[in-house]
Amino acid sequence: MNDAPAAAPRRYALSFTTGALLAREAATLAPVYLVRREWEQVRDHAVAGNLLQARTHSTGVRLVRETVKRLSALTDTELELFVEATGSERAHLMWAAACCRYELIGEFAEEVLRERYLLLATTLAYEEFDSFVRAKAIWHEELAAIKPSTLQKLRSNVFKMLGEAELVSEAGNIMPAVLSERVVAALSAHTPSDLRFFPTPQSPAAGVPR
Repeated sequence: MNDAPAAAPRRYALSFTTGALLAREAATLAPVYLVRREWEQVRDHAVAGNLLQARTHSTGVRLVRETVKRLSALTDTELELFVEATGSERAHLMWAAACCRYELIGEFAEEVLRERYLLLATTLAYEEFDSFVRAKAIWHEELAAIKPSTLQKLRSNVFKMLGEAELVSEAGNIMPAVLSERVVAALSAHTPSDLRFFPTPQSPAAGVPR
């Protein structure tokens, strides 16, 4: 009998309060990566040249750091697609990137947003996010310890992302994801499929493990 204590769950990263979906910023930095193929170089070049046109140096550093953090969750193939993608396709790829980079967002997307859509619920409210966080806080002390103001920022930013990705309307209605064929193919290339982050009935075959 193995009496070893169960491993503690991985702590959630909760640093997604800078910007929202960051699709515009990503459109500036993704081509730089495809030339340099090194994220540290992209970060240094973007900050030095103020590529994101931030008003202050500190703001520029934060925006670049966060944009690079999310873009680096995409594969090189996805980044090549991103550069030539439409605005809607970029938004969908950046939502997938945020879900992959931040487990809390990804689990909320899969366990609440997509699940409600599949159960034919038509809305997604702030209360659903708060209930989701409370349930996760049982196993994650970092969630149990956050201040109400921090929870409000996290919640607000997640819903801004959902709005910019056209997955939830301003009125809180769930909007079925209208994904292009090439985005579906890119998202389906992973196991589990990154389509799990979207309100869509599509359930593709397994791809390459993340």
